[in-house]
Amino acid sequence: MRPRSMTGFGRGEASHDERSWIAEIRTVNHRFLDQKVVMPRAFAGLEERVRKIVASHQDRGRVDLILSLHGKSSGGPLLKVDMDLARQYHGCLQQLADEFGCGARIQLSELLNQRDIITLQEQSPDLDQEWPLVKEAVVAALQECASMREQEGQSLKDDLLQRLDSFAATVAAIEKSIPEVLKLRQLELKKRVNRVLEGMDIDPMRLAQETAIMADKADVTEEVVRLASHISQFRDFLDSAEPVGRRLDFLLQEFLREVNTLSSKISNAAIAHLGVEMKNEIEKLREQVQNIE
Repeated sequence: MRPRSMTGFGRGEASHDERSWIAEIRTVNHRFLDQKVVMPRAFAGLEERVRKIVASHQDRGRVDLILSLHGKSSGGPLLKVDMDLARQYHGCLQQLADEFGCGARIQLSELLNQRDIITLQEQSPDLDQEWPLVKEAVVAALQECASMREQEGQSLKDDLLQRLDSFAATVAAIEKSIPEVLKLRQLELKKRVNRVLEGMDIDPMRLAQETAIMADKADVTEEVVRLASHISQFRDFLDSAEPVGRRLDFLLQEFLREVNTLSSKISNAAIAHLGVEMKNEIEKLREQVQNIE
């Protein structure tokens, strides 16, 4: 399986009886599902149905959907001529012309200048009749958009796995160095304690115990084990068929928590350098994860 990118574009068209609906959809990253649907005003009653179709295909993200109708339509504006009113205007104009000698013929332009002879009326389209075409266009656009998002998602997955391999290699390097780091840490602690207690009568066994306790506090084995578990879980999520963007983002927060704990436990220049590298890699992983559904 492959994760899906949040970024995509799709176009769908459905035609019948000299009319066609065209749907264009664009999706980008967003924490929740945020839809913006633009369609002819006469068909606004179909918007809720369109939103449900989109929600069934998209878990989250900003979705901009534009629907347009072309050709013959059962709805839209209609111009209507009021012939009775036009005759009345014509009679009045003719009467004025006769009275004042302004000419015997009334021009069409003079009638068109009069109010309410031609009016614009909104028709009420049959929404149930139009819905199958609208649905077909929207679904086609969503499917094309999903295909693009899956292709982009595969590229994101490849990049994430590559970065995860690099991160895992760093964790493995730290795990391999733990015994030597602890040994050096223990020797260093013994030297410090000996300098502080030089000339004092201290039980060697008690000194060894206290030194071992201090060295144990610097043991990062637990953090390394948890990081290995998180890495394995991250890979499993990338192979999931479900939307995993939020889960991956949360998991990366746990990555950072373990790395911070690890870095604070060990006062070692080499480990500190590796800790900085891991934090940088986590930030790069988070940037990519933000665009996964």
